[in-house]
Amino acid sequence: MRRIYLLLPNVHSAQMTINELLLLRVEWRHIHVIANHNVALEDLPEATLAQRSDLLPALARGVAMGGLTGTLAGLVALAFPPAGLTIAGGAVVAITLCGAGFGAWTATMIGVDVPYTRLKRFEQAIEKGQLLMMVDVVKDRAEEIEEVIKLRRAEADIQGTDPTIPAFP
Repeated sequence: MRRIYLLLPNVHSAQMTINELLLLRVEWRHIHVIANHNVALEDLPEATLAQRSDLLPALARGVAMGGLTGTLAGLVALAFPPAGLTIAGGAVVAITLCGAGFGAWTATMIGVDVPYTRLKRFEQAIEKGQLLMMVDVVKDRAEEIEEVIKLRRAEADIQGTDPTIPAFP
């Protein structure tokens, strides 16, 4: 999947663009809109917390770092067991999983409050009242959909695509 970014001047233009996308057989659940707090999105598909924040990248980093830290702690406990305790492979696995879980929990708590880094370039346009539409499409159809939008929706400013999107947005 690829994510196409579009900047649109107003809600009416966004609704018309969504209608075009639906005619192109892009599913409703693959269309996400972000606007500033002054713009009423009405019946537009608003982006979720996972799409607006750094939640998913933070989760991935937290699991990786927590798992690595847990593995190292488990190996240290295996090499230098505390007095009177016997540490085996199962304990190392348990410590690793606990570390990954703790890393995921703490990283997502931070990631929820951090704006998604790929959306930073759109902050000024959104503050000025424009709407950012993110459209997730199959890799093979990205160029086709961009061309149709350019032809039918002249006010839509296509801002490029991401090569990949998160697997579970």
